[in-house]
Amino acid sequence: MATFVLVPGAWLGAWAWKETTRALRELGHTALPLTLTGMAEHADRGGPGTDLDTHIADITGFVERNDLRDVTLVAHSYAAAPVTGAAGRLGDRLGRVIYVDSAPFAAGMRMLDLMPPQAADELCHQVSASGQGWRLPMPPFEVLGLSSSLDGLDAGRLDELRTHATPQPFGTYTQRLAEAAELGPGVDRVLIACHDFTGLLDAGVPMLAFLNQPPWRRFDLPTGHWPMLSAPTELAGVLDSAVS
Repeated sequence: MATFVLVPGAWLGAWAWKETTRALRELGHTALPLTLTGMAEHADRGGPGTDLDTHIADITGFVERNDLRDVTLVAHSYAAAPVTGAAGRLGDRLGRVIYVDSAPFAAGMRMLDLMPPQAADELCHQVSASGQGWRLPMPPFEVLGLSSSLDGLDAGRLDELRTHATPQPFGTYTQRLAEAAELGPGVDRVLIACHDFTGLLDAGVPMLAFLNQPPWRRFDLPTGHWPMLSAPTELAGVLDSAVS
């Protein structure tokens, strides 16, 4: 049985993994959802200095404080950035990394680099205009859906997402990853591709080509970008298959 540390994407906390966590535990696994600094129940711990390094430290600190071994780190969406950073610091505590509708970051990358320059500039303006100056609110669904598939989220799930979402500390988007993980040959590498990613991978996007080759193993899950909300039990089944 595996030990999963489940790291949520932007605007989310451990709450988003609730049903997937329960399903994994019913399958006999240890499932530990993590809330990062500045998010959800840890919103009051954040501040203008909360950045990517903060979230990397959250993940490594969680694993080390709990003396976890042979850990499977699961990164959803934005969490690919801090998980990539943490993976390189965990040494022999790390057994596997799983990227859910996301991919590992290269050294020097930041979240804003994944967007067209105009869109990145608009986000910076949005944060400045918000009056807080350091937090990025979740966009309206009609905007969010332009870049991330909302497939599988009914009205109830959308309401849950909107109600529980926390503005994201913007330093996590602007800070570049200082050092990417150099994973040892014994670390398993897994990609779970939902609708957003399957199209990119099947189209043969050059920068993602390595994800279709060993040592990477790919599993497809036909749902939108938030599978822990749109298909939580199915996601748990794929995670179980990935470690079996």
